[in-house]
Amino acid sequence: MTISTGQVGKAISVNRLAEIFLELQEQGAHNINLVTPTHYVEAIMAALDLAHSATPALHIPIVYNTSGYERVQTIQRLADYVDIYLTDYKYASPELATRYSSAPDYPNVALVALAAMVQAQGEYRLNAEGLLEAGVIVRHLLLPGHLDDSLEALEAVFATVGNKVCYALMNQFTALPTAPAELQQRVREADYSKLIDFALDLGITNSFMQEGETAEESFIPPFDLQGV
Repeated sequence: MTISTGQVGKAISVNRLAEIFLELQEQGAHNINLVTPTHYVEAIMAALDLAHSATPALHIPIVYNTSGYERVQTIQRLADYVDIYLTDYKYASPELATRYSSAPDYPNVALVALAAMVQAQGEYRLNAEGLLEAGVIVRHLLLPGHLDDSLEALEAVFATVGNKVCYALMNQFTALPTAPAELQQRVREADYSKLIDFALDLGITNSFMQEGETAEESFIPPFDLQGV
């Protein structure tokens, strides 16, 4: 909420953004993670052009961290800029997509976008150190009381891209005070176990799963403009 509704931020020029990319690389970052970046895509491409032509040049992977609600045309334009897509597939149900994201077409739009991401990047690939260097990771966050929709969402994704992607199945939903009443609870451990079992039964072989207490406010980072 700090950045989505709190009007917290700082104006950054294209030149400064390129400098930030290079500074992160100099500090030892494994990649540049662009979070919810689509509304700034023109500026990001311009900054990446500058950073890639600098001396020394930017050479670490670029991660496009997105909700999945993307146009295929955007993904095609980013073909020469993005190495890794870290994308969501949030809902299978238009009703849930409408209720929680005001986007009834989300299930179809995100699935088409996911297919385009995989077409652009191919199967996910690790480097010699075991770090992802290219490809797609698909996140799905189990919502309290909505196991059935999660099973449908996982089935839809697997039918579309199979094991060409890596799956991140999450149980860390943390309700904010503004969340609807039915979400003011945590994910049941039994429901998360059923989701994992379903993924294995589908044939998913590449995945991240969560253990322990993940639904904590400590998982929400401070947005203090550090490094900007």
